[in-house]
Amino acid sequence: MKKYFLLFALAAAAVSCKKENQPADPVVIAGDSEVVAPAMVSQEDLVKEAKSKPLTNLALSENHHDFGKIKKGEKVAHTYTVTNMGSNPLIISQVKPGCGCTAPEYTTEPIMPGKTGKITLSFDSTNFDGLVNKQAEVYANVEKAPITITFSANIQP
Repeated sequence: MKKYFLLFALAAAAVSCKKENQPADPVVIAGDSEVVAPAMVSQEDLVKEAKSKPLTNLALSENHHDFGKIKKGEKVAHTYTVTNMGSNPLIISQVKPGCGCTAPEYTTEPIMPGKTGKITLSFDSTNFDGLVNKQAEVYANVEKAPITITFSANIQP
């Protein structure tokens, strides 16, 4: 009976209304649950999207931060200040970390000329030992997108 219900649900989803020209997110069915995986966006598409808006210039408070010595399992965060140095609004479309141990938060509304925004990278050191170097790519409406910001930490037992 479950198989028929699942088959019916999939058939109903297939004929339901969808936006035209939009690829469907892949669906993974595991047992009785269904998980929708987000569509993968290529780096080229991210750069195109960022540069599709009027370009501007930005300045970072720093492009590298050293957390120094931290204990294994410690969660640390650092905020980079972004200043719009151009004449058009600065739009940060995405901040893409290099791995799952780093979580980004950033200003999502347009940053007006002369104003500042923030990019915060949070790092979970649970699965690391010794010296680590991590990075995140910042996609924004600037000429040389993406911009790379980095951090390092020396993880102690």
